[in-house]
Amino acid sequence: MIIKSSTMLRNDYSKVSALAHEVDEPIYITKNGEGDIVVMSIEAFEKHEEILRLQSKLKIAEQRKISGEPNVSLTDAKARLQEKYNNA
Repeated sequence: MIIKSSTMLRNDYSKVSALAHEVDEPIYITKNGEGDIVVMSIEAFEKHEEILRLQSKLKIAEQRKISGEPNVSLTDAKARLQEKYNNA
């Protein structure tokens, strides 16, 4: 975990920005010794958002499996897609 002060962010933004791109993880910014905000590169943020979307999809799939909804094997899914492609 990287922690920097708001003073450093204000006085040396370029250094904090470079650090955010270098470490590819959140940087916690403090104000008066207390946690205030989190800063991260756009790339790290987008990666984090994609992980959250995938986790949400996995959770839905797990809930469907637990509830007994029918599922499709990979072989069947490929066959269905190939059939649709051939008929297009």
